Amino acid sequence: MSEAISLRDGHGGAVTSTATEPIPQRPVTVGTRKKHDKQSMEYILRIGIAGGFAGCAAKTLIAPLDRVKILFQASSPQFAKYSGSWLGAANAMRDISHTEGVTGLFRGHSATLLRIFPYAAIKFVAYEQIRAVLIRTNEQETPLRRLLSGSLAGVTSVFFTYPLEVIRVRLAFETRASHHSTLRSICAQLYREPTRSAAPLEGLSNFYRGFSPTVLGMLPYAGISFLTHDMAGDFMRSPLVASWTTTQGVDEMGRHGGRRPTLKAWAELVSGGFAGMVAQTASYPLEVVRRRMQVSGAVGSGRGVGIRETAVEIWRRAGVRGYFVGLSIGYVKVVPMVA
Repeated sequence: MSEAISLRDGHGGAVTSTATEPIPQRPVTVGTRKKHDKQSMEYILRIGIAGGFAGCAAKTLIAPLDRVKILFQASSPQFAKYSGSWLGAANAMRDISHTEGVTGLFRGHSATLLRIFPYAAIKFVAYEQIRAVLIRTNEQETPLRRLLSGSLAGVTSVFFTYPLEVIRVRLAFETRASHHSTLRSICAQLYREPTRSAAPLEGLSNFYRGFSPTVLGMLPYAGISFLTHDMAGDFMRSPLVASWTTTQGVDEMGRHGGRRPTLKAWAELVSGGFAGMVAQTASYPLEVVRRRMQVSGAVGSGRGVGIRETAVEIWRRAGVRGYFVGLSIGYVKVVPMVA
């Protein structure tokens, strides 16, 4: 580019000369977004902390419903009368507030918070790590691999946090207004309760009551939850509805190096809620069996019971409906928990 330079000679006359001088060009950058290394410690910590805080917030929001659902599933004698009606949950919460106060609605929530942060964090981290191993290319993005990734992530998180789950359920199952157990007293009680077999460290095995149906339920719940969420997300990003469901009206995949378009908030909510409802329905009978096993030491003879014995007892008392008691509460709480 030419640039005119004015100089003056010795007689005061103006001399104009033209100099050609390149002007440095600023590099033009195309809008790209940094790709995260899902194997890096920074990414693991960020997604783990985010998942933990999200789980704590969601559990606090639905804590009253969670306690009522536990009482229904475990067939609490005091609250069994409410489980068969549409307004049963509301009536049960009113009963709890009247006898135990508002804080009674959050009975066992302290154990919930102790459990949910490591549970949610471990699940999110495990899912990303397992998915990165099993699904390395787009060709490997199959429903079976998605299902396996979700199931293994769920089992991993449950294994490390299950004792806190049992403690939480036992605290929530207590309905005596005159006496409330503490975390310490519940732990001591669980350790002293008789077991089904004389196994090594038999007292510690009580903290894993109901673990077997939990693991069996992880396949339909965690697996189907992640699978359905991914499939619903794929549909929401399809050209048929993408103009309404994604944040951009243009094809972001071409602009951002293959990154999937971002869903709008309502579309993400619908995808997560739908995935949660499908997974909840598929795994709910095993959840009811698990709850009965977890509280078995607090009722009857105080001895733990097995899966078959518990399932037969539920069938004998209530038939098929007994395996789905409290499911409507699960539908109400599943949206903030999963979406």
